[in-house]
Amino acid sequence: MNSILMLLPLLAFMAAMLALGVYVRRQSHAGGFLSGYFVGGQSLGAFVLAMTMVATYSSVSSFVGGPGMAYEIGFGWIYMAVIQTMTIFLVLGIFGKKIALLAHRINAVTIVDILRHRYQSDALAACAALAIVVFFAASMVAQFVGGAQLFAAVTGYRYELGLVLFGIVVVLYTSIGGFRAVALTDTCCAIVMMLGIVILFYYVLDAGGGLSSILNELRTTHPEMLTPTAAGRMPISLYISQWLLVGVLTIALPQSVVRGISYRSSRDMHRAMVIGTIVIAFMNIAVNLVGVLGRGVLGVPAKEIGGVDSVIPHLVPPAFLGFAIIGPLAASISTISGVLIVASSAVVKDVYLHHMKQRGQEVSDKTLRHLSMGVTAALGILVFILAIAPPSLIWLINMFAFGGLETAFFWVLVFGLFTKSATRTGALFSMAGGTLIYCGAMAAGFKPFGLHPIAIGITASLFLFLLGNLLEQRSGKNKA
Repeated sequence: MNSILMLLPLLAFMAAMLALGVYVRRQSHAGGFLSGYFVGGQSLGAFVLAMTMVATYSSVSSFVGGPGMAYEIGFGWIYMAVIQTMTIFLVLGIFGKKIALLAHRINAVTIVDILRHRYQSDALAACAALAIVVFFAASMVAQFVGGAQLFAAVTGYRYELGLVLFGIVVVLYTSIGGFRAVALTDTCCAIVMMLGIVILFYYVLDAGGGLSSILNELRTTHPEMLTPTAAGRMPISLYISQWLLVGVLTIALPQSVVRGISYRSSRDMHRAMVIGTIVIAFMNIAVNLVGVLGRGVLGVPAKEIGGVDSVIPHLVPPAFLGFAIIGPLAASISTISGVLIVASSAVVKDVYLHHMKQRGQEVSDKTLRHLSMGVTAALGILVFILAIAPPSLIWLINMFAFGGLETAFFWVLVFGLFTKSATRTGALFSMAGGTLIYCGAMAAGFKPFGLHPIAIGITASLFLFLLGNLLEQRSGKNKA
């Protein structure tokens, strides 16, 4: 009976997400179906824009694995993670206005639209669409599995039940309502996440007798947790790797950059930069601080309570688990829906519609509507099937997907949007070659100087971009 009561808040939350998807589906969008379905009719206000970026960037690992690692390592983990507080400000500040102006001028709906127009290359567009689908699938599998495993650990129900529950809700509201449903549900998820963090922080402080008491306990029993290097457990190479992987390079993640197409006005974008930075700073620092302080409350190593993913469930009083679980599961749901709609747009808009346009065939709005919802649902179902037999090391899969997308898109977007000399050959070499080298380094476990393979991928993609540029420029001179 208690386990059923525990599920009620979560079930009510998910029912609200479905209802919101149905509501959005009935609204009309300016700019036609494609613009409405894939970028919300370019009508997002400041608060919704900020919240959808926060929710998409935050994942279940941000609320479970991250605080669990902070529980083991200490303040060094917070110092490493604090770089993430600037991501939304950087994404909108660097790419936001540039992307919006270009999207309006060429009537772009996706990032691939923009790359195809900038580089005049169907091969590059196809490569970009493939990278989005493959790496987003890996990211969604990680979120599905992480959310379902947390559901099972907290409620005592089977992993498969949690997976089915998430699968039905996320796939339905995303496929029915499109981007605007994703943005609005993301807003709800972000608010729930913040409330969950506040509740969790309160109970950790209460259980430990206050902040001063907990810090004194840590200073006495685990003084290394108060230092940046955590007695060697946080080497400089890890700081550099994480600052690249979840910090600076995230400005090129397609699921974040596409938000630059969706906002209503420059004023909304500027406000979203401030709101988003404040919110993600609060969430990122507070939730990891909960993990650090939790060590002073529970006292035992994470392995004695089931590992780092079990830390947060052990810090919440059983009577409040039903409410507390909504926060991290909302992070999982919002991330899945955010990447699912972008992956769907890559298939429908960037592959199918472009192919039909080249053949000179028109596609009706009715066909587009059915196809878009069908492809979104099909991709969601495919990822759901892959998650049935959960792979190990979920956080590694998520980081692999992050690194792959960053390697593929970072230099292509930076050079393409801010220089006139960037060529299609350079972009294609960078995206295809750099991504293959990154995947090879990941598979081989190659970590020069202890750095994550993202350092290899991003360096290789830069070198290949410059090489491709040089080859095409020389070829042009020879022809002249």
